[in-house]
Amino acid sequence: MQLGYNEIMIVSKYFKDINDFINLEMGVKRFRGNMERFHFNPIPLNQYSRKLFPNIETFHIYNKEDEIFKDGKIFKYVIWYKVEYSRYLEEKEEMNEYKNIAYTEEDRNTYGNTIPIEVNSLEDFCFYRCNDIQSIEIPTSVIEIGNGCFYECSSLTTINIPTSVIEIGNSCFEECSSLISLTIEDVKYISEERIFMNEPMLISIEIPKNLKIINGKNIEKKDINEFNIPSTITKLGDSCFSECYSLTTIEILTSVIEIGKYCFVGCSLTTINIPSSITSFGYGLFLSLWM
Repeated sequence: MQLGYNEIMIVSKYFKDINDFINLEMGVKRFRGNMERFHFNPIPLNQYSRKLFPNIETFHIYNKEDEIFKDGKIFKYVIWYKVEYSRYLEEKEEMNEYKNIAYTEEDRNTYGNTIPIEVNSLEDFCFYRCNDIQSIEIPTSVIEIGNGCFYECSSLTTINIPTSVIEIGNSCFEECSSLISLTIEDVKYISEERIFMNEPMLISIEIPKNLKIINGKNIEKKDINEFNIPSTITKLGDSCFSECYSLTTIEILTSVIEIGKYCFVGCSLTTINIPSSITSFGYGLFLSLWM
């Protein structure tokens, strides 16, 4: 099968360097003129490489440091790097398209607690000490929640993290003293530091279905009495349920093959079934369990 003009243009969109484009046209005669077919720049450009893409109409700005051109046929700009919501509002009428809009604490103080549907990330401490919210709706446009985002939101009782979110930062819900229900639908990455702190009211935790490891730093919930482990979990990390004083029931599925050290120290478990799938046990699993 021989690649045609359209196919090679699609492939070359993923090139990372101007030399890749040059080598393609110099090395394969029938692909000469490939760069002239582009109506947008697939890579950042400088004064030299700009001349090689003469027919650009939409200019993509990938990084803050990128050189910006306003010549030729360019009539629209697409900004890929993170910009504050306030800047987006100021410039959205200028034929610009923003791919990564951040809602900051300053934005929230200015525009309110309702997260705009254009927002793609909630920045560090965005809702810090926002004590007047009981619940909050996170739009599906949001893909990232920063460190300490809801730190000390003392009136927050319920929160649902939508499937669009792929990253949650450190100590995101620390000191949320009224938090009762927390649902995380589908998260690709959870920080190794604490997310669920010791909120005294929290009675319901829904763990994302594709999480592979439960770590003691992720869940430090002392008075939950029942915990359902998703079937995707393969490891219970060190001190995973350490000092969960009220934990009486836990079902370990056959997907789990490893239990870390001190996993159930200080729990109030009455029964536990260890499946035959477990191949590795850490020491001190049940230390002081009945003491």
